[in-house]
Amino acid sequence: MLKRVFVSPDPGRTRLRFAARAVLGIGLAVVVCGLAGTSLVGAVTGGLAALLALFTVTDATVRGQAVTTALLPVTGLPVLAAAAALHDLPVARDLTFLAVVGVGVYARRWGPRGHSLGVFAFMTFFVAQFLHATTDRLPEMFAAVALSVATAAAVRFGLWCYERRQPPPSAPAASWAYLPSRPGTGGVVRPARITTRQAVQATAGAGFALVVGQLVSDERWYWAVGATWWVFVNTTSRGETLVRGFRRVLGTVVGIGLGFLVAVPVAGSAVPTAVLAGACVFGIFYTAAVSYTWMMLCVTLLAELLYGLLGVLTPGLLALRLVETGVGALGAALAVLFVLPVTTHAVNDAWIQRALRCVHACTAEAAARLAGTEGADPAPRVAELEQLLGRVRLSLAPLVHPLNPMYGRKRRARRVLALLDDCAREIRGLVAVAADPEASHDARLAAACWRVEHAVEALTAGGAVPARADAPGATEPALVHLHGVERALAELAAPLHAPSRSPIAGA
Repeated sequence: MLKRVFVSPDPGRTRLRFAARAVLGIGLAVVVCGLAGTSLVGAVTGGLAALLALFTVTDATVRGQAVTTALLPVTGLPVLAAAAALHDLPVARDLTFLAVVGVGVYARRWGPRGHSLGVFAFMTFFVAQFLHATTDRLPEMFAAVALSVATAAAVRFGLWCYERRQPPPSAPAASWAYLPSRPGTGGVVRPARITTRQAVQATAGAGFALVVGQLVSDERWYWAVGATWWVFVNTTSRGETLVRGFRRVLGTVVGIGLGFLVAVPVAGSAVPTAVLAGACVFGIFYTAAVSYTWMMLCVTLLAELLYGLLGVLTPGLLALRLVETGVGALGAALAVLFVLPVTTHAVNDAWIQRALRCVHACTAEAAARLAGTEGADPAPRVAELEQLLGRVRLSLAPLVHPLNPMYGRKRRARRVLALLDDCAREIRGLVAVAADPEASHDARLAAACWRVEHAVEALTAGGAVPARADAPGATEPALVHLHGVERALAELAAPLHAPSRSPIAGA
């Protein structure tokens, strides 16, 4: 787990800039709320709104991100008003909360924007429970949300918009709303089918978490609902959801243990809390892409620090948070196991095939660049491949998890991941060669790319890929990288097409 965070590659230092900008944007938002005269509750509301504005908006273009950010208050403020108005009506409040869960998940059918607005709506209702919002606090909380989202937008799109210098991804490779189709069907599964299924699952799991969470605590029951909600984010199969639930509980346990050492001693101290909160925000943004466990550790510690500022942090509260998180994870697990389950097999098969097709697209684009084709640019394809490999790792996570007792499948899944990483490494080397203006075209490149294409077709169709050793005298860097891709594809046939159930036909 430590290696994944601190050794994981960060091309272009994107994660580092993402996290640093978050600390700046959220810190400025809290300062602006303070200068506007809001109370501690308003400052906390504003800080969380800025965090969501910087974290959840993931449209492919900067313009799309700006539009989505502008729509966040439009979606969140009515939900905040409803939560405050229903504060003293438990039954209506609970039913409304479940409706927000269902609609928020279903909104993912409209892609990244729908996802962002759904998350913001859910978290607005959640924050209202967290801060015990009532109607008399609404003006202050409305102002805090508006000011903070505006401040976060000013930082993201004005002060530090590093996305403008990056090419947009060529496809929504890791979308939560789209699942690639099974072989031979073409295109993708209709988004509505996936999101409708997930909306039903999430609502059922949240209903279980809400009821059991209230039996555990009539004050902090919303923690259980929140745990269920976040377990469903960016997952599609039951295996992914179960692993995510386990990692959420693990991160919470470690975060609570760290809270006893850090958050409890500084509870109520403004300066240490601010410094530690900034570190937690950085950790949330920096680790989100590589380790859900680490991200949850940072989220848990940040929540503890906020409770310390509010004057309610106690060891008993930390223990209660652990129990409620467990209830929420259990609700998510029961929902994906028994309510319209999606097998890991379908997800693994689809994402691995899509990654393999992207490998071929990368090699073809790089070869065209070397051949002098005008407009050929493999860089966007490489960025897409990196996203797809991240999605493959997520889908195979249930099979490579240390607690998985199926050692044969675990070994094959790890082999698949290693060989796909080899392909990606060779592709990056090939693209680097193609970027050299003095690189010359070798006639053998076309033949090598043709073999890569046929190897991908054979793998996706279930056939064998003949191994091919390096040709004598193949010293051209581009050819060396292409031969590396060929070898990796040939070796992939064994773990993908094993007689027993393979990683792409996993749990």
